[in-house]
Amino acid sequence: MLLHLHLVRHGQTMFNRYNRLQGWSNSPLTETGMADAERAGRKLASVSFTSAFCSDTTRAQITAQTILRCNTASDPLPEPRSDMHFREQCYGYYEGQDMAAAWWAAGAPHGAGTYNEIVERFGLGASRDFLHEADPFHDAESDGEYWKRVEGGFAIIAADEGVHDGDDVLVISHGNTLLSLMHRYAPQGYDLSERPRNGSVTRIDFDTSKPIDEALSVVAYNE
Repeated sequence: MLLHLHLVRHGQTMFNRYNRLQGWSNSPLTETGMADAERAGRKLASVSFTSAFCSDTTRAQITAQTILRCNTASDPLPEPRSDMHFREQCYGYYEGQDMAAAWWAAGAPHGAGTYNEIVERFGLGASRDFLHEADPFHDAESDGEYWKRVEGGFAIIAADEGVHDGDDVLVISHGNTLLSLMHRYAPQGYDLSERPRNGSVTRIDFDTSKPIDEALSVVAYNE
C-alpha cells in the first residue's frame, strides 16, 4: 500500500519566537503561528485526506484543526488522531532553554560548539546522543530511543484500517523531526542547512509493504 503523506510543521510558537528548545514541552501558538496554520490550510484545501495524525501537543493539535477547518475536499473530514509517537524529539533537561546554550553544553565536550558544527562533524544522530550524555537526568532522547518512537508513529499510520492504497494522509510534524527524516531518507539535491519553516509542507510517499529503512521516499521538502 502506497500512501501520500503531507507533513506540515506546526505554526510558530512562543518558544520558536524566542529561539528555545521545544520538544515534549509546549508553548502556545503566536499570532504568526495561527497565520502559519491557516496558510498551510489554504495550500492543502483541495487535498482529500482520508486520515490525519498529529502529536499530543497543543501546537500540533491546533495546527491540525486549523488546516482541516480550511479543507473543502475531504468527505468526510477526518478527525485528527493525537499520539505521543508523533512528538518532537525530547530534549529532557534542556527543554525550554536557549538553543545556542543547550547545543554548546552538548557539543563542547566533543569540540563542537554549535548545533551545525555537531551535525557537520559527527552527523545529526550525534546531536541527540551528545544531548542525552550532557543531560544530568539523561531524559533527553538518544538517537536510538528517538527513532524507535518515530518508527512507531509510521506503524500507527500503516495499521490504520481507514486508509487504502493511494490515499492522502495529513501528518502534523515538528521541525527537527522533519529535518531528521530528510537526513535519513532524502536523495541528494536538498539544502538541509535550511530548517523547515513553520507551516511548511513536506511530501513523502510511504510504502507500507517495505521495511522502514526502505519505505519512505521524499517527494518535496519545505514547500
